Amino acid sequence: MTILAISGSLRKSSYNTALALSLSELVPEGMAVTVADIAGIPLYNGDIEAAAFPPPAQAFKDAILAADAIVIATPEYNRSVPGVLKNAIDWASRPYGKNAFARKPVLVTGVSTGKIGTAIAQNHLRGILLYLDAQVLGQPELYLGPAKEIFDEEGNLADEPTRERLREALTALASRLSA
Repeated sequence: MTILAISGSLRKSSYNTALALSLSELVPEGMAVTVADIAGIPLYNGDIEAAAFPPPAQAFKDAILAADAIVIATPEYNRSVPGVLKNAIDWASRPYGKNAFARKPVLVTGVSTGKIGTAIAQNHLRGILLYLDAQVLGQPELYLGPAKEIFDEEGNLADEPTRERLREALTALASRLSA
């Protein structure tokens, strides 16, 4: 089973990217994780789509289609999802009728420096994904933070209770795939 992890952040030292990268250490046996790169995807524009689907957007969409399931780790910007993540999702849902997220199992998570751990962004993201007919896992909910308490100085996920929660969430995702 293949999992595509998507970080909603472009920041080099992003905790959400560190979270996405750490998933390969936590997945159940038989699962493999790759991490998507959304940095080069241009802003969505229907004129560009009509002329030629941009290669970075197509590569992202193809990675979603090839994966058995998706894990999205999103930061929270102004109480919502980052524009770069929404933009990538918009491209992957295009053209109309060719939505890569349709019927794809998705686990939503996120980590922040604060205590509410991206809860509002995750709620918005779930609404977007449900509209796109993704099979969003309702449980477990993973609002992770404060980041400085769960990651070490090198950006490694060091908090064992958080690692265990993520293992359980990935096991739930695996169960969804085998059902």
